[in-house]
Amino acid sequence: MAEAEFRSKKGNLTGTLILGALGVVYGDIGTSPLYALKLVLLGLGENAALKPEYLLGSLSLIFWSLTITVTIKYVMLIMRADNNGEGGVLALGTLASRGLRKTSRMRAFFTALAILGFALFVGDSLITPAISVLSAVEGLKTATVAFDHYIVPITLIILVGLFMIQSHGTHRIGAWFGPIMILWFSTIGFLGAFQIMRESSVLEAIDPSYAINMALREPGKVFAVMGFVFLAVTGGEALYADMGHFCARPIRMAWFWIVFPALVLNYFGQGALLMQHPEVLDSIFFEMAPPWALYPLIGLSALATIIASQAVISGLFTVTQQAVSLGFLPRMRIRHTSAREIGQVYVSRMNWLAMLGVVALVLGFRSSDNLGHAYGVAVTGLMMVTTIIAGFVAVSLWRWPVIISVAVFGSLLLVDTVFFASTMLKIFDGGWFPIGIAFILCSIVMVWRHGRGVLYDALYKKVLSSREFITSLNENVPRVPGTAIFMTANVERVPKAMLHNLRHNRVLHERIIFMRVKVLDVPWVSIGDRLELEDLGRNFYTVVAKYGFMDQPDVPQALALLALDGWDIDLKAVSYFLSRETLIASHVPTMGPIEEQLFIALSTAAENATHYFRIPPEQVLELGTQIEI
Repeated sequence: MAEAEFRSKKGNLTGTLILGALGVVYGDIGTSPLYALKLVLLGLGENAALKPEYLLGSLSLIFWSLTITVTIKYVMLIMRADNNGEGGVLALGTLASRGLRKTSRMRAFFTALAILGFALFVGDSLITPAISVLSAVEGLKTATVAFDHYIVPITLIILVGLFMIQSHGTHRIGAWFGPIMILWFSTIGFLGAFQIMRESSVLEAIDPSYAINMALREPGKVFAVMGFVFLAVTGGEALYADMGHFCARPIRMAWFWIVFPALVLNYFGQGALLMQHPEVLDSIFFEMAPPWALYPLIGLSALATIIASQAVISGLFTVTQQAVSLGFLPRMRIRHTSAREIGQVYVSRMNWLAMLGVVALVLGFRSSDNLGHAYGVAVTGLMMVTTIIAGFVAVSLWRWPVIISVAVFGSLLLVDTVFFASTMLKIFDGGWFPIGIAFILCSIVMVWRHGRGVLYDALYKKVLSSREFITSLNENVPRVPGTAIFMTANVERVPKAMLHNLRHNRVLHERIIFMRVKVLDVPWVSIGDRLELEDLGRNFYTVVAKYGFMDQPDVPQALALLALDGWDIDLKAVSYFLSRETLIASHVPTMGPIEEQLFIALSTAAENATHYFRIPPEQVLELGTQIEI
């Protein structure tokens, strides 16, 4: 009886996770039928919809792209490369680097790839909300030309409203995402199946020979439209990126049972309708619905694209949190919007920057057809990065023979490369936008990491070691009651705040702790492994609080573990000493002049350590120092 009850509960939990995955993971790829096939056929030429060989060839390309890129690559292979349950390019990069020496070239290579993948993700994530919502609102033109001049304003109202509610969190509306997406996938699957029943010959496109023959007859045209074919699989990377929220099994089940069948039915249904009425290509998705269902379908499409946009925005916040924790970006204020869902975070600065980018895209491109030229350029690069790193993980962690890994992931990389090369043809038609964003972000990350290294050397390289300082400390220095926490990035060296305090106040606290917050290359660190404590003698201690890149550092909460371990410590009476560095550009050739100024600006804009580490402000003493870089 107990076993049956357990299985029932387990089944209910899996069903809930599948529902959640539908609402978050599959929003982007689930709304691709709004524009993908239309853009492929338009790319093949004005009369492509009139030619069965082009129509069937295009459907065959889309079907096999979904099968190879999403089903085989992501669902069956890459989702196995989980970093303690977490996915995404940053988690994958840290997984590949694990066990490699910090100074090794391989580790530097995978770190650089992870940074590039992160930047490409951000660059492409701005386009998803714009093209998704715009394509849904454009359905109004199918109903009446009266809305032609209001498409862009309506789109902007929806998108700006979406960004403005982000600070409230998605947990209140998240429960609606799954049911709405079930309705969406059911609807598009039903519409497609209805059209296929009218023209079942369209199913012949499952045969890959249609795609191959079209490619052999028209290699130039097919290569050029592969960038539009790729639109059918954009969002596939979300299966891996959001794995930490729903686990692999529910995501796989949702794909095989619901999403993949619905997408195939809808794409083939669009093809079946075009066989009979090629003139409806411009609004093919909405033409599948009967007249009485047009407005409800437009409304449902708008809801689905809002959900797709929300999923991308939430993913943007998540990868930003990871990047900040791993030291790729300056500290930003990260707020958890749900007490129950760990992954729901809000990053104010990234939210408003993303909103400006999305609004600029809508105003600049003004239609989903135009945005289709900008879409996919960055994400194809991201998929290439993911394939390369996963190939190494297959050898180092899965213990695959090198020849097998090269054969499997090399073949997948070849497909990615074809997509990437084709999307590069769209650079001058709008593809420059996500690439430009990725380039700017990569530059910021490189400057920040280099600058932090230079600053670290300036702060600690020539400073007395902690043990030497304690040994040489004059015993006559007065010790006042209480505990002082000196925050530092290197507990082996004396913090500058400590030296300043001693020089000016000429007293020391009865108990002194040099504390460092260390982020590991794992997503989570258990409470039992949180603290690393060392007694240096004379009532001096070092404490290293270890966190994963998905954890939120909380210094008082970490110190509370000392009280549980038997320490007599009053956390409300503890004094925290932080060093606030004022950076000054110097003529020392450690950084270029532009790099220096950018790093100083980034450091100035970084979130205050007091807030980021959740230290009570009333217990903080900041001691300033000037540093030349």
